[in-house]
Amino acid sequence: MTDDETSIAYMRRALALAEAGQGAPGSSPIGCVIVLDGRIVGEAHNEVGLRHDPTAHAEVVAIRRACESLGQDNLRGATLYSTLQPCGMCSMASIWTSITHIVYGARRQDVHRMYFEDRHLGVMDILHDAFRDDMSATGGVLADECAAYYYKPDDEPPSDEQANV
Repeated sequence: MTDDETSIAYMRRALALAEAGQGAPGSSPIGCVIVLDGRIVGEAHNEVGLRHDPTAHAEVVAIRRACESLGQDNLRGATLYSTLQPCGMCSMASIWTSITHIVYGARRQDVHRMYFEDRHLGVMDILHDAFRDDMSATGGVLADECAAYYYKPDDEPPSDEQANV
């Protein structure tokens, strides 16, 4: 498989996890897969409401599962695939675990602003500010399919769903 085909295949798995999260009580449709040496070592959908834990974003839960499955806290060489551009917390978790590459589907501009902090910092800004020259990020993989799970930029979501606005 080419790199593009590999990214699409793993993003499709992340989309399946997002679908599972959409229907699960206390979850939301964000899916994440972590791959190391060609195999999935951790995966999750968002579990914030399920766990009553504001840090239980799909990426953080997948990182926890990957580290546990490997018995280590370093994921150097791993790629994180997420259906939505990682927020600041998830980007920092990726930095602290030494994830090498982040691939995401829907970009900040593809979805409603409630999904992000009220600043216009992106994944690359955070990586650059953390002085991580050995990390990279690729956005927009299956962007339209991923964005279909979220409110659009001009939508008016119910106010009780707007945590960051």
